[in-house]
Amino acid sequence: MIIVTGAAGFIGSRIIKALNEMGREDILAVDDLSQGQQFANLAERKIADYEDKTVFLNRMLQGQGPQDVEVIFHQGACSVTTEWDGRYMMENNYQYSKTLLSYALENGTAFIYASSAAVYGENQTFREALQYEKPINVYGYSKFLFDQWVRRHLDSAKSQIAGCRYFNVYGPGESHKGSMASVAFHFQEQLKKGNELRLFEGSDGYGPGEQRRDFVYVDDVVAVNLWLWQNSSVSGIFNVGTGQAQTFNDVAKAVISNAQRGEIVYIPFPDHLKGHYQSFTEADLSLLRQAGYDADFKSVEQGVRAYWEENQP
Repeated sequence: MIIVTGAAGFIGSRIIKALNEMGREDILAVDDLSQGQQFANLAERKIADYEDKTVFLNRMLQGQGPQDVEVIFHQGACSVTTEWDGRYMMENNYQYSKTLLSYALENGTAFIYASSAAVYGENQTFREALQYEKPINVYGYSKFLFDQWVRRHLDSAKSQIAGCRYFNVYGPGESHKGSMASVAFHFQEQLKKGNELRLFEGSDGYGPGEQRRDFVYVDDVVAVNLWLWQNSSVSGIFNVGTGQAQTFNDVAKAVISNAQRGEIVYIPFPDHLKGHYQSFTEADLSLLRQAGYDADFKSVEQGVRAYWEENQP
């Protein structure tokens, strides 16, 4: 059996899609469907069973977890970077993850989980080492703290533990994320309502729309997860991005190119994001490449094209 948490979410549902394409349907999908719209991400997926996150977690805490689990793809988390309820964030992202890791270690189960580039904060070096990690919001801190927990267990673990430190993921299946959906999604939605694509004015020394992020297409992220599972001797925490930052202007221009219409408009940078915003990210892929992962990642232009084509009626 395979367990996927956050199964109805953006990345979790795409992992299940890829597993189905490999012929795997013995999947326990775990999520919280309080936000019922997310069901759509699972509607076309083939799974063995679904379990509510709270029920699943309680079973784990009582020592009644499923048997014969091959791998846990732990994607479930609160990913709202503007959420400041620290208790809620730590329960969802830290304590929940610790419980699942404990189960995996006790049962010899591979554990592949979602970390985040948010752990780097405003640092300009994006390398998987403590001296470069300084989160600037409680979401980033929750991911940072669990990464430290993992590091304390790596040397003694008898089964695989692999963290995927996601950069800016975009692609099909993210519509339920609201304000946390990618800029590529928001640009496509803006074109449905008009002809303007709205970008922030300059910040942190960057010109209008020239803030640079490592935008990574969701299926490239899924490919790394599956590769890690298929290479069970590989453990550690790995950046998952393209290794090449591109501007928000690049994303907007790619959307305009596919839609064959639209114009860029710059809006004031929000006060509430000042001091809590990463204006530059770029994954250092050295550790991932040294571990043996050699597949290419899509550029913004290639990824936005794939996103656009899948979303067409």
